[in-house]
Amino acid sequence: MAQGAGRTVGQVVGVAGLAVAVALFLSVAAVRHGFFDLQVYYGALRHWVHDGGEIYDYLRPFTQYGFTYPPFAALVMLPMAYLPWTAAIVVSVAASVVVTVVLFHWLIDPISRRAGWTRWFALAVALCLAAAYEPMRETVNFGQVNMLLLFLVAVDLLRLLPGGSRWAGVGIGLATAIKLTPGIFIVYLLVTGRWRAAVTAMGTAAAATVFAGALFPDASREFWTEALWNTNRVGELAFVSNQSLRGVVARLDPQEPSTVAWLALVVATLALWVWRSRRAAAAGDEATGLALTGAVMCLVSPVTWVHHLVWLLPALILLVDSGMAAPAGSRRRRALLVAAAVAYAFLISRIVWVWERDFTGIGGFLGSNTYVWISLALLAFLPVRPPSVRAPAGRGAASRPGDVDGRAHSGVVPLN
Repeated sequence: MAQGAGRTVGQVVGVAGLAVAVALFLSVAAVRHGFFDLQVYYGALRHWVHDGGEIYDYLRPFTQYGFTYPPFAALVMLPMAYLPWTAAIVVSVAASVVVTVVLFHWLIDPISRRAGWTRWFALAVALCLAAAYEPMRETVNFGQVNMLLLFLVAVDLLRLLPGGSRWAGVGIGLATAIKLTPGIFIVYLLVTGRWRAAVTAMGTAAAATVFAGALFPDASREFWTEALWNTNRVGELAFVSNQSLRGVVARLDPQEPSTVAWLALVVATLALWVWRSRRAAAAGDEATGLALTGAVMCLVSPVTWVHHLVWLLPALILLVDSGMAAPAGSRRRRALLVAAAVAYAFLISRIVWVWERDFTGIGGFLGSNTYVWISLALLAFLPVRPPSVRAPAGRGAASRPGDVDGRAHSGVVPLN
């Protein structure tokens, strides 16, 4: 009893010390964006609801930035127009925190049980580390919706799909209707042979879009015919915050970036993703499928701002998981844990901003695209976990590689 109490005290002290260290780090490293993106959403919605203007005509004063999401996103955010500004901030931050806690519990709890860690301690350490993670702190400081979208997708891939729920695909469909880029997870369902979930996702996205179109026909018409195609509303492709393949190509020649080179890189990257995703699905490793697809989404999207890289969080957690599952003292364990630590260290460092004004030369090419190289490495080398690795202590592994929780996953396309 005394030993257990001593362990608990030690863990509490450890978490408190880590929280203080992270707070000190953030006081130096974190950039205050004043909830810039949330101000855009808030201003656009109030302009639409209270001033009688069109939501896509609004631009934040003295900027080129306006509301860029589909009309269904405007419908979801509509209550914000009736809140005071301070309340909107509280809701935005609280929503991101809550879904992050739940998502981390899903990803980390199996690791902590297998490793014999105290669950609350493992979760608390992970949340402290996440607070220092640049994309996470940027998401919160901008007032972005990234974690909410990641959560919707994770509900499908981590909870509903492994359990064979007929509702699998609804979360992906809603995320796609809110912001188009999560639509790549529909492609993931298709290339891995989960036809019912893919149809459900497409049907949900279509239904949500049509519903918003019926409620707001003028806004829908403007978005699909004009606002969607107006790239000036998004920002400069060569800006160092754009950590996508398109950003890499644009920084090579900001005046005339090669579309052909970008498309060639996209095709090659998608081919690698399809191969690795099919392997993960065939092994029943839905969490790795989530991680790989999040990484490829960041890579192939024309614009991936640094705050979008919260989609790499599942991959980093699973990299630690695979390292901890390797034999103690083995070279594999050391390699995986070192890789996770190095990737995390770069992703809290703001290193790409060193080349914000000048990304020319070899140093500029390598340094300004650091987060792209990490995304590519995770896509290429994140281990696919066999059932024996995924099963927490006290649970039997799936009966064969294509099974999940002992149930045959017949929709998965087998590998040759």
